[in-house]
Amino acid sequence: MARSDSFADLLAAVPLFSALPKKDLQLVAKQAEPVRVAPGQAVVTEGAAGADFFVILEGRARVERHGQKVAELGPGGFFGDLALLDRAPRNASVIAETEMELAKLGQRAFDTLLDSVPGFAKKLLAGLARRLRAEDAKTL
Repeated sequence: MARSDSFADLLAAVPLFSALPKKDLQLVAKQAEPVRVAPGQAVVTEGAAGADFFVILEGRARVERHGQKVAELGPGGFFGDLALLDRAPRNASVIAETEMELAKLGQRAFDTLLDSVPGFAKKLLAGLARRLRAEDAKTL
């Protein structure tokens, strides 16, 4: 991927990857595939099984739950991070509002990193714990 360094910088802001050092973020970025999406195209669909994580490099998308818009995402926005850990049904649809360029990390590539990079899983767990703590703080 031509933008692996900038993608690695974006990954640092994703809670799941936030505890990874720069060299591990670069390894993740190298596994990503570029994806172009046309306006109006659904990137992921609510209720469908998910196995891919996406970061928006260019363009804008809307997030819908039960047919209602609940959020907008732009460059640096991400979705599907938990799909790397669990193939549960997607809890929302993400639809391109403009032409988009995405970086996609698939579960298979992610699993390879888990198996081949020492300490990778432990660092991801630390990032996941941060995400859970942040969500927990919202409910207090």
